Amino acid sequence: MLNEYLTTSEDTALFIDTLAAVAPGTALRDGLTRILKGETGALIVLGTNDAVEQMTGGGFTIDVEFTATRLRELAKMDGAIILSANADRILRAGVQLLPDGSLPTDETGTRHRTADRAAQQSGLPVVSVSKAMHTVALYVRGHRHVVEESAAILSRANQALATLERYKYRLDEVSAVLSALEIEDMVTARDVAAVAQRLEMVRRIAAEIADHVVELGTDGRLIALQHEELVSGVDAGRVLIVSDYAPVVEGFIPVDAVLGALYSLSPTDLLDLELVAHTFGLGGGFEGLDTPVSPRGYRLLSRVPRLPDFAVERLVTHFGDAQRLLAATIDQLQAVDGIGETRARSVRDGLSRMVESNFR
Repeated sequence: MLNEYLTTSEDTALFIDTLAAVAPGTALRDGLTRILKGETGALIVLGTNDAVEQMTGGGFTIDVEFTATRLRELAKMDGAIILSANADRILRAGVQLLPDGSLPTDETGTRHRTADRAAQQSGLPVVSVSKAMHTVALYVRGHRHVVEESAAILSRANQALATLERYKYRLDEVSAVLSALEIEDMVTARDVAAVAQRLEMVRRIAAEIADHVVELGTDGRLIALQHEELVSGVDAGRVLIVSDYAPVVEGFIPVDAVLGALYSLSPTDLLDLELVAHTFGLGGGFEGLDTPVSPRGYRLLSRVPRLPDFAVERLVTHFGDAQRLLAATIDQLQAVDGIGETRARSVRDGLSRMVESNFR
């Protein structure tokens, strides 16, 4: 993933915003392309704050609307260019940047060292255009990312999409098996772990493609449409399986904690079903992954059309597990607070259809 080296959500958000600002189809990307074609370099700061003011000297204030041609012409001069944070105005040009020389950097060229240190000191993104290497590099809080051409990114994105399709197909298979086992009351910790594992794998691949979509800008429209279709329902599925099977802790189901634990598993650990089950608090004891477990009914009720969340919660709370839900009559369903006769019939019909389809 493009942002895998960023350590905080704030850093990640800033990085994604910066990628979007220089993506194909934006005025800034047009300006950077013009600079590259003109075979000149540039040093561009996206935004200004007290730290920027302290490290800058010389230059002149212009504060004009941003255009790609203006950026190209100003890049012909020595010195850095300072834009507004959203890159809609050119604030200053011909500025000398003098960041703290003691800040660590692995860069060797003068412009790149300056860009790296300025980004660290100010906390703002800095763009460096290299004349010699013919590249555009982003510096975000001590981290560097080279902006690639769309063709290279599209190639990787299409490969990731093909992988996502295969993983989503396998996820649908194991999810269908789990649903059948829930109806027959034959679920084990292994079955739960298998679905949770596939959900997390799909989430990770989808996140990588989402990064590519941001970086591609207008060139990634078709990738974005395919990505959206493939990941539909995945986030909800992750929440539902945790809600169904994670043990209650201090009166609550620790959905966020379990999802966070799955998120933190390394790629190698994610392949181990015992470790995946452990994040749920399942699979312990002598039987391990073969330990029988019972769902609360969230996944089953999610398949009943037009059933609101409050009704799902009340039904699960009232009946306690999926088997009692499946066995409930219309009168028993209607006895639940907020579940009227019409909704009770809808739930009963929906659950009956699931049972019938399972035994065909």
